[in-house]
Amino acid sequence: MPELPEVETIVADLRPHLVGRTIVRCELAFPTIVRHPEPEEFVDAVAGMRIESMGRRGKYILARLAPSRPFGPDFPTSGEELLLVVHLGMTGQLRLVDEVTPLAKHTHAVFFLEDGRQLRYRDPRRFGRLLVGTQEALLSARKMPRLGPEPIDPDFAAEQLYRQLRRRRAPLKAVLLDQKAIAGVGNIYADESLHRARLRPTRVASTVSRQSARRLHESLRESLEVAIANRGSSVDTYRDAWGEVGGQQEKLLVYGRAGEPCFTCGRPLSSVRIAGRTTVFCRRCQR
Repeated sequence: MPELPEVETIVADLRPHLVGRTIVRCELAFPTIVRHPEPEEFVDAVAGMRIESMGRRGKYILARLAPSRPFGPDFPTSGEELLLVVHLGMTGQLRLVDEVTPLAKHTHAVFFLEDGRQLRYRDPRRFGRLLVGTQEALLSARKMPRLGPEPIDPDFAAEQLYRQLRRRRAPLKAVLLDQKAIAGVGNIYADESLHRARLRPTRVASTVSRQSARRLHESLRESLEVAIANRGSSVDTYRDAWGEVGGQQEKLLVYGRAGEPCFTCGRPLSSVRIAGRTTVFCRRCQR
């Protein structure tokens, strides 16, 4: 599943090309990929709207649309702001292409832009979703969760992370995966951050000392920022907005390396299941 670095890469790729562009129309090949509102309303809502900005919140891509006419009870009146929201799920890809580019299999939505290019959403496993509405409407309808702090936000302090961990009896790995606790971290960067911090993923979060929380805070930021610089990890189906692979998968320390030697001590890496996810760590280096 694309995580914070992969989503950040896609948003950075698309921003200079999409901001200021108008969506002429949208065509849906698989309407149920739209989770809010009904697909017909979704198509009507985005048609003729201008993309004012592109951003990210956790693993969500957010395109802020210029206000237009009211669209009914699920949509705002003039002056309120609409969000076009894309969550890539497990295998979603968002790609900006010329209109002559052949349509790839599993392309479920196409946004036609006024400059002739197309923004295409492709998702073989169909776990992703498209949404449109005001932020409050999406939160109230529980189509988007209320997310925790951004781990690369300069305002996210180590002390804040320590206080969050002290309240939780779950394993550290499970807390890092909880989007209400910390936004944007998934299986890859939870494993990587815990290894860098020398903390065992099975350790109960509330037992972590303030010093260990500072190490984890630093390793989270470092793991994510390095991955952003390397344009994300293409360990499965992730591709950037141009269809290219990332580079971080070549530099992962533990993720996907169960049974292979730890780069630090040489001991074979162990694997367990935590919160339903395969978790790789070093029994010698991580405590």
